Amino acid sequence: MGEPERAVRTGRVLDEEDAVELLAYLVCSARTQVDEAAEYAPLRLLTAAGRLAEMIEPQAGDRLRALLREVRRGHAETSVRAGDPQGYTDRLDALCRTLAAYLLDSLDPDDAEDADLERGRDPERAGTTDGRAP
Repeated sequence: MGEPERAVRTGRVLDEEDAVELLAYLVCSARTQVDEAAEYAPLRLLTAAGRLAEMIEPQAGDRLRALLREVRRGHAETSVRAGDPQGYTDRLDALCRTLAAYLLDSLDPDDAEDADLERGRDPERAGTTDGRAP
């Protein structure tokens, strides 16, 4: 009964076509980056993360699906850097914190709610960028 969600889901999250598409995007992005301005690198990585999130979301459990939506939303919000470099960095930092919180909670899912409360996060808003109550 108390088995973690990750132990129950053993199937593939990507089919071969999606995996090759993502692989091609990453390899071609690496080559393109050689000739592009440096600020395009994080955008390309976020695009890849957004694509990956979109590909695995249909097979994901509810908790992971919330994180994947957050990654996709974070990608959309960070797609323009030029107008607000600090805001761009802040949004990336918030997305990194959201991912870190998910990973920490995944180590012991039974204690996830307790860990949220200890960090001042509202478990009801765990899928939001900062996870804090308003």
